[in-house]
Amino acid sequence: MSLAGMKCLVTGAGGFLGQRIVCQLLEEEEGLAEVRATDKALSPETLQRFGKLKTKTPLTIIQGDIRDAAFLRTATQGVSLVIHTACIIDVLGYIDKQTLWDVNTKGTQLLLDACFHNNVQYFVFTSSIEVMGPNRRGDPIVDGDEDTVYHDTRKFPYAESKRVAEKFVQQLDGQPLKDGSSLVTCALRSPYIFGEGSPFLLGHLDESIQNNNVFIRLSRKEALVNPIYVGNIASAHIQVAKAMRDPEKVKRIRGKFYYITDDTPHMSYSDLNYELSKELGFGIEPKLPMPLTMFYYYSLLLEIVSFLLRPFVRYIPRINTHLVTLVNTPFSFSSRKAQRDFGYAPRYKWEEAKELTSQWIAKVAPLRRAYLKNKTL
Repeated sequence: MSLAGMKCLVTGAGGFLGQRIVCQLLEEEEGLAEVRATDKALSPETLQRFGKLKTKTPLTIIQGDIRDAAFLRTATQGVSLVIHTACIIDVLGYIDKQTLWDVNTKGTQLLLDACFHNNVQYFVFTSSIEVMGPNRRGDPIVDGDEDTVYHDTRKFPYAESKRVAEKFVQQLDGQPLKDGSSLVTCALRSPYIFGEGSPFLLGHLDESIQNNNVFIRLSRKEALVNPIYVGNIASAHIQVAKAMRDPEKVKRIRGKFYYITDDTPHMSYSDLNYELSKELGFGIEPKLPMPLTMFYYYSLLLEIVSFLLRPFVRYIPRINTHLVTLVNTPFSFSSRKAQRDFGYAPRYKWEEAKELTSQWIAKVAPLRRAYLKNKTL
């Protein structure tokens, strides 16, 4: 099946993943009636990137807030497919809990309400493996799947906001629309995403430059995870959207969630940074700054200090117990079910993904060095 004739709305189109989905839709999908790119704000760089694309598909830029019900009704009018990537990712507590909830959870509910109002039939939701965990104990998962049972009673704000939003998306699958059809939904749980333009990778790059081109190790080597290249998770959204139009495949996928992975080697988060940049002369610290248990309690101490200072000054530590647990827990999954149910296949192999990301690092590293040098003057 194809997306020919469809009008597609991509939320969060100014973000790392959303941009890539818009680009793939415009460059690789023939016959689309329209692609609408929405976000609260799209940078001049993003608009310039879209403007350079070679495509026959009309692109409409609509800027507005995911929390604005009236805006969402306007944005979804006449649309057949919504790919919802807009969210706030926060593991350090920079964003207050209410804002996280309003954007990630309530924003998803408002968007679905707009879909019902405008008879939008297909809805693909970008979820996260953090919906599953890891839990506070750091219980590992190795090669997990959609049937894996995992005990998790934590209430980390970002993970909770995505968990509730995903559940809401699943529950509304099959609900009747005003035109007599029914809503078809699916959620894709993504692991950590790397690739050109990654804001997280850019932040780690800045830290390494300030540390004499050596990445600071936050995760132990044994904490194996399976990150995914941005081009592959973007492609997965489009592949499942196509499957939704297939009378046979849609029976298997509607209302379901899927883990999406690729052939990126299993490694720790810190070792991924090094693997992507070692040919450019970057190094990595050989071990954690202190034993893992001590590292955890050091982070806990910083959280306590932050709490005590809250009435007087806003101090957000750059490390906390949640992040220490997150990056030091073996946590990997398989995409076999996605391959079986809707034919998911990664578009890029690891070597190509690594090369493209390394080329981007080589391009931005001198700019970051100059910026950081001027910043300290």
